[in-house]
Amino acid sequence: MKRIILSLLFVVASLTVCNAQKRVLLETTEGNIVIALYDDTPIHRDNFIKLVSEHFYDSLLFHRVIYNFMIQTGSADSRHAEPGASIGHSDLDYTLEPEFRVPTHYHRRGAVAMAREGDKANPERRSSACQFYIVWGKPYSTLALQSIQEKLDTMTNGQTKITPEMEDVYRKYGGTPHLDGQYTVFGEVVEGLDVVDRIQQAWTDDYARPVDDIRIIKAEIMNNVQ
Repeated sequence: MKRIILSLLFVVASLTVCNAQKRVLLETTEGNIVIALYDDTPIHRDNFIKLVSEHFYDSLLFHRVIYNFMIQTGSADSRHAEPGASIGHSDLDYTLEPEFRVPTHYHRRGAVAMAREGDKANPERRSSACQFYIVWGKPYSTLALQSIQEKLDTMTNGQTKITPEMEDVYRKYGGTPHLDGQYTVFGEVVEGLDVVDRIQQAWTDDYARPVDDIRIIKAEIMNNVQ
């Protein structure tokens, strides 16, 4: 009985923490996606809230979509992009300090992370100010995760480890573990993962842009969540 009560208290506490997070609604042409923003990545959280409040993301395309990997949006160039045109990776004139929180936050399916320039141009791995992606990924075998861990050891100087809990999630549900410790995860999809699934299956051109435009109609802060 005591064990049951403790379990219930843990569930209630988890729900309280989740409900306390600021949430953002993405109304897209494929349906609605709700994102919960993490409080322990305050630089990314506050920047994202600022851009949403300024309606920066309204009418932007999901300009880079890769099946079984992720969907990306946030390029200002995409707002008025001609059909079939390659969309540049235009960003705002600042970048964000990385906030890596592995193993608390990692690239499991539904994770929301900020894009960035590659390591050669951006050795500090600072995030884009505006472009973000939502992870879809795929399930990985234990052997595949061991190989990825070896690569992570090299890429992050041994700082990023796939824990048993992370391994269990990657094996059962999927994600993109090779990005852990290199791109900042600052939120997660709490509603609308089916919408993410539909978008990641879109037919794309040679630039990974969906042939039929998929757009954020409107992004807004959900005021009923404090």
